[in-house]
Amino acid sequence: MNLLNLKPFYLKILVAPDSFKESLTASEVACAIALGIEKCLPYAQCVSLPFSDGGEGAFEVLGALNLGKCISVATQDPLGRALTAPYFEFTDSKTVWIELSQASGLALLKIEDQNPLNTSTYGTGMQIRHALERGKDHIILGIGGSATHDVATGIFSALGGKLLDQNGNTLKASGAALEHCTALNWEDLMPQLQNSHFTIACDVHNKLTGTKGAAAIYAAQKGATPEIIDRLEQATIRFGKILEKETGQKILDCDGGGAAGGTAAGLLAFAQAELKNGFDILSELTALEDQIKQVDLIITGEGRTDDQSKFGKVPFKIAALAQKHKKSVLLYSGGVTASPRVLKEGGFTEAFAIKTEAMSLDYAKENASKLLTDKVVHTLKDFI
Repeated sequence: MNLLNLKPFYLKILVAPDSFKESLTASEVACAIALGIEKCLPYAQCVSLPFSDGGEGAFEVLGALNLGKCISVATQDPLGRALTAPYFEFTDSKTVWIELSQASGLALLKIEDQNPLNTSTYGTGMQIRHALERGKDHIILGIGGSATHDVATGIFSALGGKLLDQNGNTLKASGAALEHCTALNWEDLMPQLQNSHFTIACDVHNKLTGTKGAAAIYAAQKGATPEIIDRLEQATIRFGKILEKETGQKILDCDGGGAAGGTAAGLLAFAQAELKNGFDILSELTALEDQIKQVDLIITGEGRTDDQSKFGKVPFKIAALAQKHKKSVLLYSGGVTASPRVLKEGGFTEAFAIKTEAMSLDYAKENASKLLTDKVVHTLKDFI
């Protein structure tokens, strides 16, 4: 396909990749692709936009566009140990982006310490409290990678709320506390919450409970045994009913409520949060669709592309927007096992794998940047 119309030096290319997990960040992927473009099409105009699905990597995307800066605050990890963690503060705005994984993430714990009965989102609540005390009134919360199943009770506690047992004693938030909580105390909740808005970057549709709920689907990944999963399920049903009664919010049957151990459901009840697709939030903030309209070619990428990637992965979402505006899209992926039909229907003009069959996975990861640049050099001119 000839995109150049005999004017190769006027070609404008948008480079908008996701990260190659365990290998390259989205920014590093974008740089490697841009270097390949420079080598084979030195006069083409290249616009780099490292991207994310709204989970890990969101700070990188926002920072690369100079939309604000990261603020580090003293907080705690899922087990209550001291920790310093960042959140992103937008310039000239009262909006912040907080990633649940920064203070409440599974990656913060050793394997032997992972148990959702013992962990909480209190540290994330401390970050939210810090932002509210500084006058911020719009909290965007990315909720991927959590170590918790506390239905946001840790956040609730950090913001001044209390969980009470049958004797009126205050409970420390955790998955286990859901088994013993009989009521909530709202008296000391931060007044700033009344004038704040919460947006949850959420890409899953699992409900809070049931066979596809938070405990059944995600608790095992957080260290839960089958016995613990059953305890969490029963406790969550019980606590969910209490929360519905106290707030009037129907959270047990809400799509997406099970995300991050029920964090989404909890914030729906505590803070009337809005659930929104993380990719869509970042697309609006970065004016992605407008940028797609203004270029001749889009190049995207990710660590691995299979048939399941069509269900919400960044390259497929970018390709869908490009297809809407009849733009060509090239995909560079660590490995491509997706069928030609899936790729064509997804909107990709061509897809290229970085790793060859003769290459070990370790070698591919260690040399991903150079391999990616070389692949762009060897394929882009032929495509053009």
